[in-house]
Amino acid sequence: MAAALVPPPQFAGASFDSYRPDPDYASQASVRDAVAAFVAAGPADAPRRGLFGRRKQAAEPAAKSGVYLDGGFGVGKTHLLAAAYHAASGRKTFGTFIEYTALVGALGFQGTVDLLRGTALVCIDEFELDDPGDTMVMTRLIKELTETGTRFAATSNTPPGALGEGRFAAQDFLREIQAMSDRFDTMRIDGLDYRRRAVDESARTVDDVAGALPAGTTTLDDFRAVVAHLASVHPSKYVALVDGLDAVGLTDVQAFTDQTDALRWVALVDRLYDAQVRIVASGTPLDQVYPQTMLDGGYRKKYLRAASRVVALSRAVD
Repeated sequence: MAAALVPPPQFAGASFDSYRPDPDYASQASVRDAVAAFVAAGPADAPRRGLFGRRKQAAEPAAKSGVYLDGGFGVGKTHLLAAAYHAASGRKTFGTFIEYTALVGALGFQGTVDLLRGTALVCIDEFELDDPGDTMVMTRLIKELTETGTRFAATSNTPPGALGEGRFAAQDFLREIQAMSDRFDTMRIDGLDYRRRAVDESARTVDDVAGALPAGTTTLDDFRAVVAHLASVHPSKYVALVDGLDAVGLTDVQAFTDQTDALRWVALVDRLYDAQVRIVASGTPLDQVYPQTMLDGGYRKKYLRAASRVVALSRAVD
């Protein structure tokens, strides 16, 4: 699991120079430059301690130990995060939020701290706090590692002060969330979803899924059977489900009625997108599987991100 904490193949060559900011949104170029400067500055020294263990007070306020890229989906946040990873010197890791929480689940909290201690830069993609347990784990992990000099770069569709909003009693964990957000410089990236700049269409559907599958390693399953199977697999293992695939075929796609099923599907879409696995499907277009009641809830941005990604994957040969 630790060896897998690297950018996905599609971002293997991502750099600050290859990022193409939209000229209509100045924040894209300015955030790119700010993240590049953050990485170039290098890691700060771990806080020094006095004779009896107390940290010495710095003459000036300490620099933030992380950058947090907040913005809508499809504005290049993951590209910039991968560029930061590639540009950083020293030991570094790159993973999604769920991969880091899975690491804690496998190694325990202290085991994860021991594994990551000494890492110069930890990159966290798709930062989300869906439950109080994740809130506590991630705030503690960030605190432990920043105190030994590790820096962080993270992306999310939600500003750090609003993580968990609308999903659980966030006010009960306000202190923990605020402590985490205080460690980051939040940088807002505006813009349009680049995956939909060229086309304003829905995810593609076909009548004959088997006949439309491309050459290579593919699967063919009923959509509801896939969703049911996801319930028996921990989301951290979804990456193994898509490993080595060129395309997946899904028949009779239907809208979700259960939010837990919908969220599991979102997690799978993220792994399919990371691996650039094409989707061939029949039935309801895959960007239209979330009823309005779900889109009106606290997971709206997750669903919209997944919708954007399945449009790209279903039109991969266009």
